[in-house]
Amino acid sequence: MMGEEFYAVLKLVSGEEIFSLIIVDENDDDTIIVLQNPVIMSVNSNHGGTYIKVKPWLEIPNEDIYMIKLDKVITMTESKDKKLIDLYNHYLNDESMYIYPQDGFTRPDSSMGYISSVDDARQKLEKLFKYNS
Repeated sequence: MMGEEFYAVLKLVSGEEIFSLIIVDENDDDTIIVLQNPVIMSVNSNHGGTYIKVKPWLEIPNEDIYMIKLDKVITMTESKDKKLIDLYNHYLNDESMYIYPQDGFTRPDSSMGYISSVDDARQKLEKLFKYNS
């Protein structure tokens, strides 16, 4: 009997912590957890602040669905954290984006309105402030 799908954090006996959209399949005495696009999220800090790094649980296969037996899971908890779910879904939609700030600040990028490169800006400023001696 398949249950409803939900987002969850799983701690496996291997020590891995996985975030995924899951469904629990209860067949007789053999319960299987079906993971859809499982990822590993880690919280990291550096001089620029705290951020969350997202990467696929298994990096080599190109599969979306994985199955694990319940005896490989230490604990599992449903996640209703909207920010975490949005981060997960954003990662799935654009795998090239895998580092997300956790401190609430957005890191600037070229899509935010940069009008020139550093070199172009330097040349314009040097030209603007040059004297005609």
